[in-house]
Amino acid sequence: MNVQHRTSNIEHSISKIESKKNNVNKNQKFDLEERLLAFSVRIVKIVEQLPDTKTGNHISGQLLRSGTSPYPNHGEAQAAESPKDFIHKLRISLKELRETQRWLKLIQTIPLITRPDRINDILEETEQLIKIFVTSIKTAERKNS
Repeated sequence: MNVQHRTSNIEHSISKIESKKNNVNKNQKFDLEERLLAFSVRIVKIVEQLPDTKTGNHISGQLLRSGTSPYPNHGEAQAAESPKDFIHKLRISLKELRETQRWLKLIQTIPLITRPDRINDILEETEQLIKIFVTSIKTAERKNS
């Protein structure tokens, strides 16, 4: 039985960062699916900037995997077969976002890109997405108990 689930908090005000980058009104609502897609695109662009070294290649592979997986995992959650499965898939997205946050901090701290301060924006977005998923999981767990 395939039950469609929508993540709670599906619409959120977009961040100041996104509104500046995309010339959008900051009060405009941003669908979480679109936000995760934009996040994945930004991760890919960062990966493409990493150096072609042993360290750069290792971190780029890890970041590419963890940073792009919340988008398809969110889609999996929407097609979850049960409330328990829905929560599990949201937790996978959350875990991957937290891992992505760590890789981004490492890239910034080493630094592995010429403008490490540019990582601040995506770190802020990562933190916001983490908060969204934590809240969504808590809401789903409360509804499921």
